[in-house]
Amino acid sequence: MPNPAPLTGKEVFFSNKDFIVSKTNTKGILLYGNKIFLDIAGYTEEEIIGKPHNILRHPDMPRCVFKIFWEYLQRGDEIFAYVVNKCKNGDHYWVFAHATPSFDKNGNIIAYHSNRRVPDPVFVSDTIVPLYAALRKIEQSESNANAGMEKAYAHLRSLIQPEHGEDYNAWLFNL
Repeated sequence: MPNPAPLTGKEVFFSNKDFIVSKTNTKGILLYGNKIFLDIAGYTEEEIIGKPHNILRHPDMPRCVFKIFWEYLQRGDEIFAYVVNKCKNGDHYWVFAHATPSFDKNGNIIAYHSNRRVPDPVFVSDTIVPLYAALRKIEQSESNANAGMEKAYAHLRSLIQPEHGEDYNAWLFNL
């Protein structure tokens, strides 16, 4: 259920003193969003709680990055990622996300928690935007969307290994 508003091309920003915080269940349904999250995304709590987090999915965000994102979380690991999100009105904003699983007393994953902060804009424009454009180009090179995503995922994984022990987080911090 992605946001249908047309893209405006306008980037919006939040303070580097602020953190965007959200919590989802194990299926990615939003359970909580702090005021900064609601303000930057342009939604009210009533509009977004109970909706899939992908309501914020921006078309410039490669699907293969989300595949790695979910792999880490579902196996119980934390993950870091640069993400571009789409606001309700079609604007967009970049974040540096840190997501972690939440566990019950028996060690079962019951939810996911994410803190997002302002990324370095030069790093985003010089490194992440070109990387994501290349990944999206690979994703779009196949007529079958899943085949394209898997091809881009394989390419991304090839960039990560072996010098970083095939760890996405280590690779990301060494870009």
